[in-house]
Amino acid sequence: MTIIEKIPKIWKIAYLLICGWYAINYAVSSIIEWQAFRPYTTSVLWNGFYLFETVCILVGLTFIYTNWLFKFKVPVQVVGHLFGVFVYFMCISYLSYYFDYYLDGLVYFDDWKEYMLDLLSWDAMRIYDQYLITVAVYYIIKYFESLRQEEQEKSELALKNKEMELSLLRSQINPHFLFNTLNSISTLISTSKEKARKVITQLSDVFRYALDSHSGDKVRLIHELDFIENYIKIQQVRFGDRLKFELDVEPTCLSVGIPPMVLQPLVENS
Repeated sequence: MTIIEKIPKIWKIAYLLICGWYAINYAVSSIIEWQAFRPYTTSVLWNGFYLFETVCILVGLTFIYTNWLFKFKVPVQVVGHLFGVFVYFMCISYLSYYFDYYLDGLVYFDDWKEYMLDLLSWDAMRIYDQYLITVAVYYIIKYFESLRQEEQEKSELALKNKEMELSLLRSQINPHFLFNTLNSISTLISTSKEKARKVITQLSDVFRYALDSHSGDKVRLIHELDFIENYIKIQQVRFGDRLKFELDVEPTCLSVGIPPMVLQPLVENS
């Protein structure tokens, strides 16, 4: 895989859009200058093309430089971008001077000074904008990537929570309870199919409650007690009259919220 193929698609699209925008700008400005100020030469068109090529290269380098600066703290990034603006301006201004003045014979220091002073006025903003727009596009893309990453992390966290809930369920429902219940059902099938169906229904209710109870933080006590009663009735199939169970709860407490399946380990150990 080449370096170009490793670049995410969003960055390729951003680069092409920026270069496309400057292609239109340089094409329009070069044609206007050619028709209005230099109608007898096509060199201005070539100069515009060369400047456009330079801008495309600098845009790519600005992305790379900004990505490197992004690893540092904000004050370092600010200082780094001030330096980047200066370097960007010097590159474009010297190349512009070469095409506009130097090739026309204006090669002396005073000529360069005059050109730079003129460029530092309104034209300088155009050069600064090229760098600042590229940097702004980079930070905008990074912002939306961070939002997408955050959403992805939330989804992964939710998935891990579900896995933990299932793991918790497995730890709360003793495997021996399931095996013993299945054995009891197997025995009842040959002696009392009606009781076997009843135990299957109770076992289904136990697991349904265990799964549903993890969707919220708390459950009402009355629902927890219904679950415990089903659990005890299944155990009574094995132990018969040896297992006795009494429920004594204040009616006013039945609507109290408690953590799900908090009573089951206590009852099981008892």
